[in-house]
Amino acid sequence: MGGRGLTRTMVIWVPDWPVAAAAVATGRSPDEPIVVLEKGKVLATSAAARAEGVRRGQRARDAQSRCPELVVLKYDPVIDARAFDPVIACLEAIMPGVQVIRPGMCALKARGPARFYGSEEAAAEKLLDRLETYDVPGGRVGIADGPFAAEQAARASSARIRVQVVPPGGSPEFLAPLSVDVLEQPELTDLLRRLGLRSLGAFAQLAGTEVLTRFGPSGAFAHRLACGYDDRPVTGRVVPPELTRTLDFEPSVDRVDQVAFAVRAIADELIARLTELGLVCTTLRVEVGTESGRIHEREWLHPRWFTAADVVDRVRWQLQGSGTATSELTSPVVRIRLIPDQADPVGAHVDGLWGGGPDERIHRALSRVQSMLGHGAVVSVVIGGGRGFAERQTLIPWGDPPVPARPPDQPWPGAITDARRWPTPAPTTIFPEPLAAEVFGVDGAKVSVSARGELSAPPAAFRLAPAPQVADSNKLHPITAWAGPWLSTERWWDPSTESRQARFQFQTADTRAWLFTLHQTTWQAQATYD
Repeated sequence: MGGRGLTRTMVIWVPDWPVAAAAVATGRSPDEPIVVLEKGKVLATSAAARAEGVRRGQRARDAQSRCPELVVLKYDPVIDARAFDPVIACLEAIMPGVQVIRPGMCALKARGPARFYGSEEAAAEKLLDRLETYDVPGGRVGIADGPFAAEQAARASSARIRVQVVPPGGSPEFLAPLSVDVLEQPELTDLLRRLGLRSLGAFAQLAGTEVLTRFGPSGAFAHRLACGYDDRPVTGRVVPPELTRTLDFEPSVDRVDQVAFAVRAIADELIARLTELGLVCTTLRVEVGTESGRIHEREWLHPRWFTAADVVDRVRWQLQGSGTATSELTSPVVRIRLIPDQADPVGAHVDGLWGGGPDERIHRALSRVQSMLGHGAVVSVVIGGGRGFAERQTLIPWGDPPVPARPPDQPWPGAITDARRWPTPAPTTIFPEPLAAEVFGVDGAKVSVSARGELSAPPAAFRLAPAPQVADSNKLHPITAWAGPWLSTERWWDPSTESRQARFQFQTADTRAWLFTLHQTTWQAQATYD
């Protein structure tokens, strides 16, 4: 134990860990000039990028202007955490009770390792040697009273002095000259700087009751950290049960049906193990290793939970692609890994009192059709972003994540659901091919629209050209209400698209609503509303 009853803590830090994880995932060397971006700003940089003047917090354009050959990678927290998990396992092999602070940084109590290896410095050197053996170079260790001071000690170390030890009771003195930015509370630190409190020592001199009154609970917690009184305990992680199942092929297999037949055994084993633990898998990741050295990875979702048959179907679909069950693969398969990314307690998905309900019956029927016809044969519609009628709908195979092709939260000027110019909701049925139509005024003359959006006459009725998908085509439909026109001019550079058109909404006497467009003198029915 350290001063004032604080836990003596050892923090292990691997600098530039997001860069190392992203580089390995993309097959690049961490020695290249690489940056990892999060929300358009630099989150982490490699040593080569820092040598060119690239710094954390810069925008991508500023970073590339300093280093034209810069490699820009997107931050993926899943890849970051997944790559750090084996590192934690290698440290736990010699020192159990490791607590993960974030990917690239972990903590453990210093008392046990120090007594076993003779001193805190010796224990820290043992950890660093373990990382070097595991091919994780550049690690650093900070030892102090409490996790916060130990983390700052690790960051204060260098490539030459890899272990930084703060004596027991010396955390307040060590933290005093540090900037308030290390508290990682931007709003609070900005206010402290405006008040002239630029260091942790200056902030620590304030009375605790006054800080609580002025800055609230979060400010009071930051004040305790600045005072060197971080009494948070170090709690080792609870290692989850090993659920991953691996199947190696020797010799390699080059037929989809052979792989699917062999996978059934490990699929049964995986589901049986989950059942023993009272769990069900709702998200499954399948990794396929091929003889060419590539690993094909895909994440599969299930609206309820996976059975062994479902697992085999997903492996077959991932291998099959657009081929058939007996088609040959582009490269023979040498390994299959089944990784349950999300396992929930079975009680969270238990059937209701009167059975599974209509959703479960629908899912079973669609999954059955999908297993017979292929992965892409059963799809659902997801509304995404876009300006046109068909652009907004994305067809997602049943069971895949409902991610639209275009983000709906981005601005789409002129879109058919633009609240500023176009009323919601979006159409429910869009015709694959627009239906030719004629729109008439009260006097029976065809309605036209001028370049300024002026109507020749109010729409009174329309007639659709004969079409098999519309039962009452070639019939005159009286218009009881209408809205528009909404003029749209876009893609004027592309002669294959209709750059200028006017959009209308019509309601007929049978309460049906229609979406029409007028391009020059051509009327078309584009969609209907339910």
